[in-house]
Amino acid sequence: MAFHQLVQRVLLIGARLRNPPPPAPVTPPERLLPLIEALAPAHLMFDARALHYGHRYRSGFWAIYLLSALAVLFAVLPLALGWDDRRHLQHPVIGLWAIGEVLIIGTVSTIYWLGHRRDWQGQWLRARTTAELIWYLPLVAPLLDFTRPATSTNWYMRVFDPGNHLRSGDDLETICAKNEHLARTLLDGAWSDPAFISDYARWTVGVLEAQTHYHHRVALRQHALLHRVHSVNIGLFGLTALGALLHLAVHTVWLSLITTFFPALGASLHGALAQSESYRLGTTSERLEMELQQAIGEIRAPLEQQGAPPSPGPIKGSITEAIELILEEHQDWHMLVRPHHLPLA
Repeated sequence: MAFHQLVQRVLLIGARLRNPPPPAPVTPPERLLPLIEALAPAHLMFDARALHYGHRYRSGFWAIYLLSALAVLFAVLPLALGWDDRRHLQHPVIGLWAIGEVLIIGTVSTIYWLGHRRDWQGQWLRARTTAELIWYLPLVAPLLDFTRPATSTNWYMRVFDPGNHLRSGDDLETICAKNEHLARTLLDGAWSDPAFISDYARWTVGVLEAQTHYHHRVALRQHALLHRVHSVNIGLFGLTALGALLHLAVHTVWLSLITTFFPALGASLHGALAQSESYRLGTTSERLEMELQQAIGEIRAPLEQQGAPPSPGPIKGSITEAIELILEEHQDWHMLVRPHHLPLA
């Protein structure tokens, strides 16, 4: 478990996240199985790379914010313990607290330096984008018109408006070019096959239902995390205010510790939450969940018509719009996360 996941799990102790069970997986059309198998190794490679760098980036900024608050604690706690008094038995080792504080600051600086030098955020975004686009290539392949001359090796650029969707560089173009002949062979005459049209539409619905379930879980988790951190911050700043008031009548270093460390900890939690864009992720996932449900209904409608085979035109249009919706959401996420480099808190 990555550090940022551990921190969030601790923060969500006691929170009841009522996630519905995931939808049952739907078998892809038989025509597309060889293409899915051919794309699987590349998807697994980029997905593993995205997880690796994503964990490093997100764990990095959570560690930076929390360690900054811990540095404040190391600076103030010796005073609260009375170790600064020469008569105290532990006074000779008070320098250990200063060494600890320097080590914490050094750790923060090292995380910041490594994150920028090795481009954890950029590597994460590039790998995640490529993995997502590879994952949806089998959905996009039947939408290609192989009878027309190819204007681009990138399948997405041949189906969707190039100005509205993400480009993923040479990796995706290489994968598309490598599998072009296979897709062309597998999908020859596919849209004149009623069984393929029905299977393709049902499989697309299954993929979209899985995405709907995923965004439902994201929205629940992000809203719960926001509520919990806000509750913790209210408690921390309430105790800070109480400590400040008591300090008017009672002069003790322990109250100074409360009025110094608690605000630092609250600010660190708030900063990490803002860095992760929890609020926007939650609201965006809620919106996308509703839009995906609407897209699923539009794909199902032609399948539910009685007495006639499914018409390829409406199904192809509905699936194109659904994939376009997913790509636009991914582009919005990319633009949302890109400005948030590792902070030096």
